[in-house]
Amino acid sequence: MSTPALQETGSKPLDSAWVRAQFPSLKLQVHGQPAAFLDGPAGTQVPKQVIDAVQNYFASSNANTCGAFATSRTNDAMIASARAAMADFFNCDADEVVFGQNMTTITFALSRAIGRELTAGDEIVVTTLDHDANVAPWRALEEKGVVIRQVDIHEADCTLDLDDLKRKINSKTKLVALGYASNAVGTINPVAQITKLAHEAGALMFIDAVHYAPHGSIDVRALDCDFLVCSPYKFFGPHMGTLYGKRERLLQFRPYKVRPATDALPDRWETGTQVQELIAGIGAAVDYLAELGRRHDPTATDRRSALLAAYRVTHQHETSLLARLIEGLLTIPKLRFFGISDKDRFHERCSTVSIRIGDHNPTEIAKSLGDRGIFTWDGNYYALNLSERLGGEKLGGFLRIGLVHYNTVEEVDRLLTALRDFK
Repeated sequence: MSTPALQETGSKPLDSAWVRAQFPSLKLQVHGQPAAFLDGPAGTQVPKQVIDAVQNYFASSNANTCGAFATSRTNDAMIASARAAMADFFNCDADEVVFGQNMTTITFALSRAIGRELTAGDEIVVTTLDHDANVAPWRALEEKGVVIRQVDIHEADCTLDLDDLKRKINSKTKLVALGYASNAVGTINPVAQITKLAHEAGALMFIDAVHYAPHGSIDVRALDCDFLVCSPYKFFGPHMGTLYGKRERLLQFRPYKVRPATDALPDRWETGTQVQELIAGIGAAVDYLAELGRRHDPTATDRRSALLAAYRVTHQHETSLLARLIEGLLTIPKLRFFGISDKDRFHERCSTVSIRIGDHNPTEIAKSLGDRGIFTWDGNYYALNLSERLGGEKLGGFLRIGLVHYNTVEEVDRLLTALRDFK
């Protein structure tokens, strides 16, 4: 189920001291306790160079695009640079990268454009495991008679039921919408295998990689997907969304846009004036990861190689933390764990877990942890289908713990102690 990049190890252990020094917000304290940011799945913290890039935009290039003057030209160059950075991140060409407000907005815009070409009786496959931003935009097409098929899960380990998926992909299927990794329980889906199944049926493949992007490298060329979307604020950047689309697909479908807008790629998909200061931050987020990779593997000279090196070492670090976290959680009385807990299957999951403790409302637990400076998330995190399937909607959802590479062993141990203390 995993990608090769997730199975490799870094050339040396993660330099946590250097990493944490890059993130100013990690110095925050709550009631005299250092803040432990275990809320990464809802949005990670950002390194100083992202903050600087946003600030520098306003100081040096605060203008709209395509103007015949210096600040506009500087802005154009910045956007081109950020687009090239995301192209290295995705392993695609720069004109296949589209910037947008966020993943949800991008997906709604794309679903409307694709929906123009669909007719009553056409089918789209979604899954029980996905964030609703990869479900609701496709379900909206039911208004014109499109049939939505939803793939079930194996409840015991919260993995997709691949037999059910195979049954639901057929000659009427026009698109399969799938998450790379679950934002609720961390399951990594076999996206390459499912893309092949979709294409064999003549269907398009749309991958929501928002939750996977902080944890593993993405290679759209190897996946051969038609579209893939992610959100930089989940991989240490600002609050925006980015879309990869195969060039022929971006040209095939007609976006809704204003009449003066060009039909050239990728501009035809970027409606209106973009949040350009945040695009500057996107480029800086990718360059932070590349810098991290070069520090741990000096042989990584180009940016793509440096990004792969970064993910090798951060994955190694996150897996070590995950093993410690899950081992500790499973010793807590009355705790119910959702998802894969077997360390021999950690290649099938990323470092996000969801739990319940007895009859306690997750919000109550999250507040108790928050008062101790430990930040977690509670509720359904918009993974509505999964929460309904697991009975969470009747019980206030779940408590989610999300680890990324700036987290530490000490933070994991603080969390476990606090959960054991919770009555």
